[in-house]
Amino acid sequence: MAVTSTMIPLGTKAPDFSLPEPRSGETVSLSDFAGKDALLVMFICNHCPYVQHVRHGLAAFGRDYEDSGLGIVAISSNDITSYPTDGPEQIAAEAEEMDYRFPYLYDESQEVAKAYSAICTPDFFLFDAEGSLVYRGRFDETRPNMPGKVTGNDLREAVAAVLGGRAVSTDQLPSMGCSIKWKPGNAPAYAS
Repeated sequence: MAVTSTMIPLGTKAPDFSLPEPRSGETVSLSDFAGKDALLVMFICNHCPYVQHVRHGLAAFGRDYEDSGLGIVAISSNDITSYPTDGPEQIAAEAEEMDYRFPYLYDESQEVAKAYSAICTPDFFLFDAEGSLVYRGRFDETRPNMPGKVTGNDLREAVAAVLGGRAVSTDQLPSMGCSIKWKPGNAPAYAS
């Protein structure tokens, strides 16, 4: 069942994280992005049709901003007992196959997803240089099984504004996707 992002308040500070990156075997933390002009935190997974629909667009987005002031990180928080294709080995394989130019992390405890009030995959959170949320919403208007080319226009406009020192429009539309697959008894209240 498709759900839409929680649209937490703009200005919310980026919650801390320190998570393993299965592809490299390293740990990646929020502090690794200090000094960036902006940071994009994406909650994605491997199995969701909504993420599969935009995965090539996410890879292109990562390439386009690789040498910019934008830091990018992807996180998978799904319960891998129920969804084994979202496990660490599969995360590493997906990152390699898609040539993601950003770390793709594994949130086994699901605590990072909860800290960000993430609820769907994909779910996007863009923070400015001070770590304040300036955009939360959709990648673009496309959806699986609908005509239209994946462009990432909504997110690209927000990134262009923040990197250009301009205010990001507050007219933002929620992301839509599969619900994060919570472990039994672990779903946060906002996911009910």
